[in-house]
Amino acid sequence: MKTTLDELQAFVAVVDAGSITAASELLELTISATSRALGRLEEKLQTTLLRRTTRRLELTEEGATFLQHARAILASVDEAEEQMAARRMRPAGRLRVDAATPFMLHVLVPLVAGFSERYPEVELELNSNEGIVDLIEKRTDVAFRIGTLKDSTLHARPLGGSRVRVLASPAYLERHGVPADHGDLARHSLLGFTQPETLNEWPLRDAAGNVVRIQPTIAASSGETLRHLALAGQGIVCLSDFMTRTDREQGRLVPLFPAQTLDVRQPVNAVYYRNTALAARITCFVDHVVETLGADPFDG
Repeated sequence: MKTTLDELQAFVAVVDAGSITAASELLELTISATSRALGRLEEKLQTTLLRRTTRRLELTEEGATFLQHARAILASVDEAEEQMAARRMRPAGRLRVDAATPFMLHVLVPLVAGFSERYPEVELELNSNEGIVDLIEKRTDVAFRIGTLKDSTLHARPLGGSRVRVLASPAYLERHGVPADHGDLARHSLLGFTQPETLNEWPLRDAAGNVVRIQPTIAASSGETLRHLALAGQGIVCLSDFMTRTDREQGRLVPLFPAQTLDVRQPVNAVYYRNTALAARITCFVDHVVETLGADPFDG
């Protein structure tokens, strides 16, 4: 016989409340019903989850291990219910969104009109930061982050991956010539990032097979600044596809080293802390972004 959600809820409630009596009050059940649910769970698992003494309940080693799984299962069910509720509700209130300037301008801003028409009662507050912000400190509800995530406490929803390419304007190439390979880059003006240093690793390999790391001639903290410098003919740049698609389609920026460029993609994630009060607003905004961008949103 399989474990039920009621039994998992009873087990977690007893652990959190510290006693069967207190857990019964939280669950609005009789003490005997909570005790029976806990007993059925231990019988099904054929193990003791809690040691009962006259004064307290203590988790066994098996109980501590199972508690982690029980919490994860209940959290998944809660999230599924929240997502369904979000589809029925009309979300309202302020939603604070954070993203790097290029992603905000090239991806999110074009979607705002459609979102506001669809959810007129949500008040969007759009903030741009080039670095990683603390969501709690900055009172941010949802952030869109480019690159590998480091904070495991955040809930992340992957949106796809955006390829990076080496680019230059036709005007720059006409004045300085087209580099034949990575070795020629040393004779050119290179546009790079002040931080993090990993953004100055370009999708090319040197003679030793290592990824090419450039030393910028001009450095900036924002990819949007670098894009404008490249458009103004100030040098060669390496940027993500999501911010240069129109430039490439209209010939304002030209990809270099097409045969030598590695297929390197920067992961894009929407990240937020679990917060039931904000779940509907966050879910409807991220869903709108995903639905509007469609499949493979950053390809090209």
